[in-house]
Amino acid sequence: MTVREGSLEAPTRHPLDWQTPEFFDEAKLDKELERVFDICHGCRRCVNLCTSFPTLFDLVDNSKTMEVDGVAKSDYWQVVDQCYLCDMCYMTKCPYVPPHAWNVDFPHLMLRAKAVKFRRHGAGFRDRLLSATDAMGKLAAIPVVAQTVNAVNNLPLARSLMEKTLGVHKDRQLPPYASSRFRSSAAASTPHAAKDGKNTPGKVAIYATCYVNYNEPGMGHDLLALLEHNEVPYVLVEKEACCGMPKLELGDLESVAKLKEKNIPPLAKLAREGCAILTPVPSCTLMFKQELPLMFPHDAEIKAVQEAMFDPFEYFVLRAKEGLLKTDFKQQLGKVSYHIPCHSRVQNMGQKTREALEMVPGTKVTTVERCAGHDGTWGVKREYFANSMKIGGPVFRQMAEPGPDYVSSDCPIAGRHILQGMGATAGKAEKAHPLALLRKAYGI
Repeated sequence: MTVREGSLEAPTRHPLDWQTPEFFDEAKLDKELERVFDICHGCRRCVNLCTSFPTLFDLVDNSKTMEVDGVAKSDYWQVVDQCYLCDMCYMTKCPYVPPHAWNVDFPHLMLRAKAVKFRRHGAGFRDRLLSATDAMGKLAAIPVVAQTVNAVNNLPLARSLMEKTLGVHKDRQLPPYASSRFRSSAAASTPHAAKDGKNTPGKVAIYATCYVNYNEPGMGHDLLALLEHNEVPYVLVEKEACCGMPKLELGDLESVAKLKEKNIPPLAKLAREGCAILTPVPSCTLMFKQELPLMFPHDAEIKAVQEAMFDPFEYFVLRAKEGLLKTDFKQQLGKVSYHIPCHSRVQNMGQKTREALEMVPGTKVTTVERCAGHDGTWGVKREYFANSMKIGGPVFRQMAEPGPDYVSSDCPIAGRHILQGMGATAGKAEKAHPLALLRKAYGI
């Protein structure tokens, strides 16, 4: 059989066959890891994306054979642990992704390995704590508790102790907890008539996400204000739990399935009622657009939710093309350094946030299209903090170059990470989420 270098077909992804015994068979996993690592070793195009690939190539180059067969199977876990599932190797570099005959899906192989490791060993207290976003949020969102947690997170002595006991790096700037939840303070929608477009439903349901509910409710209020200004009626999803992305990244697929059982029924009901479902955090959007459909490929309710799910700016740009978005902007935004998160890029929708911001007169958007290296919880951890800052180095430099008025990313955690990494080079730039920038442009 002749094997081509790369493929002209559009990349595709196979369902995640996680409910079969073979998926968790360690001998079969080792065999597949060796196969894929050998392909990666012969290619090496992904060396500059993250620290997984340099780790692999160093292991190979320092082995007795200088080939993958010289690397101990136990050392494979060093590569797995460095992967935070950004998907950029699959999206931008690898010429052997399916439908190529070599069938390389590096991120989902790493996910399989993480799932095997989780089933074998479980997770430590820190990782279980960091991935329990709902539980942590509910506790920390109690007003007095929120103030205490935020104060402690800014005390050097307390952070040093946290690093020693929990393994959360003392220098990582952590998102604050809000004293009131988004869901309890969200304004009700004006009863506008729904105006359906060719590609967009005229009414919206908001899946707020843990982060918006407990950390930055302002993002949710900005989204509601934008919908209200454009006369789009909205509702909040009646019941919601964590989307499951933190558990997925941990390899805890059973917990992902349990969260799916909580989230999908109310979301599917709204999808069947003709709502567009908007999520303000890209990772959460991706969970419903890609990961759950691949985990449960025959679930009709998940398929309905997938088809109804929109990134907010994907929705706004489509509405604009349909003549259904107002352009009565009142304020220029000046120079915006905009970082497109990996989990936005994986959605294959183009640079919709950039397109929306460029509608605003007197606004120059510089887009940085590279992984910033934080991930949800990976860059928080003591053992990965330095690597996260190293990976983000080119992003920090490129974001600073235009001398921006605003530093912005759809991923609020990436935005904070980038501003921290920019340091003094940020100058007077202000961190602002794209939803806040669009609201500011409208003057509402």
